[in-house]
Amino acid sequence: MFRIGFLGIAHTHGYSYIRQIRSFSNMSVTGVFDRDADRSKKASELFGTRAFEDPLELIESSDAIAVTSENSFHKKYAELAMNKGKHVLCEKPIATTEEDARSMLQTARENNVVFQMAFPVRYAPSIQQAKKEIETGKLGRILSVSATNHGRMPGGWFIDEKLSGGGAVMDHTVHVVDIIRWLLDVEIVEVSAEYGRLIYDIPVEDCGLLLLSLSDDSFMSLDCSWSRPEAHPYWGDVTLNVVGTEGTLRINAFDAKLKVFSNKRGVFWENYGDSFDRALIKEFVSSAMENREPLTSGEDGLEALRVALAAYESGKIGRPVQLNH
Repeated sequence: MFRIGFLGIAHTHGYSYIRQIRSFSNMSVTGVFDRDADRSKKASELFGTRAFEDPLELIESSDAIAVTSENSFHKKYAELAMNKGKHVLCEKPIATTEEDARSMLQTARENNVVFQMAFPVRYAPSIQQAKKEIETGKLGRILSVSATNHGRMPGGWFIDEKLSGGGAVMDHTVHVVDIIRWLLDVEIVEVSAEYGRLIYDIPVEDCGLLLLSLSDDSFMSLDCSWSRPEAHPYWGDVTLNVVGTEGTLRINAFDAKLKVFSNKRGVFWENYGDSFDRALIKEFVSSAMENREPLTSGEDGLEALRVALAAYESGKIGRPVQLNH
């Protein structure tokens, strides 16, 4: 039985990962630790698992660790586990600073452990199929990409810059940047960005628009805003419109859903089909057991973070920011 412990349960994705782990016959959840004892208690009672008071005890009792804490604690918890020889699955973004991210990568190398980023959208069937279609050359030379990652404003620690590292730009840029880097086998070489508080009275930005220059001489736009109202029946989207010289490919990664009308719950959308999170967890455990690099690596996390940080810098100085590779 492969035992996975959770360091931090602040991010809602942690709840989904626990559910997916429990659906596999060869995996188990060791327990949870969170610096907020109430959060630990809530999760442990919901899943019938142990709430640890000592993070080191949780680490020692586990084969691997999932870090789903607030973003600013990713480095602390990941390195605590890595230095004990444990494999780590880390929620996105990898960290809130490039220095922290590079330190995490170095710690993983020094301890010869698997370090996987939680970029579940790359595991979506539509994204996986898009990769195959693009590799055939059907689209010809890629000219441009327009993308969105809209969502609801999450509130809580997400709008505390010290804990999150930023607002909508930090939260949503990294997902789509990771997808594009992988789909097109490119790097982002220049970032221009505008962002601000246009919807909510909160300390961080709720809307952002990025224009990215790619290493294959194509370009990309990304709307990464928290623009979905609470009344909307689904949290958000990830969409891509890829234009090539020979064709166009449109992707809506979360479009496998049914519209449900309920007397008790009102109108909502329900997902069906393969779970991205399940595929993510399966890849993490497989790569850990085989001691190989996972599909979504720590290096991928670093590159996605660099784009988000460059977007903030661009918005502050009012001009494009170059990224060296």
